[in-house]
Amino acid sequence: MRYKSEGHDTIILVGAEYGSGSSRDWAAKGPKLLGVKAVIAKNFERIHRNNLVGMGIIPLCFKVGEDAETLGLTGHERYSIDLPSNVSEIRPGQDVTVATDNGKSFTCTLRFDTEVEVAYFDHGGILQYVIRNLIHANH
Repeated sequence: MRYKSEGHDTIILVGAEYGSGSSRDWAAKGPKLLGVKAVIAKNFERIHRNNLVGMGIIPLCFKVGEDAETLGLTGHERYSIDLPSNVSEIRPGQDVTVATDNGKSFTCTLRFDTEVEVAYFDHGGILQYVIRNLIHANH
């Protein structure tokens, strides 16, 4: 909440099977309301990953054999995620570079698994995507 009040985007660094046991959509709404922009995990529970995308949160996977510990990440760094500025250049499953303010850089896999998920992200989440499509269809 402090980071959000200070205007900072936040990310979550997690381990394996992130979201297991919490596949309800509300489990992704909480991080969205707290200003979480991305989750970097070893892997995701399938439905939870989909719910994160639906909330407009970027799911990223560490490369095999890597995690926050092996990369020496504490969670206190500031991160930048090198996504293409033009959403039409984002491809499901592409590799992206994540850099920290202390000079560390590593590659993650972008876990948008379909073009539709990229569209949800482009609109800020599934709700905004559906609303914009309904408005567009009625005009």
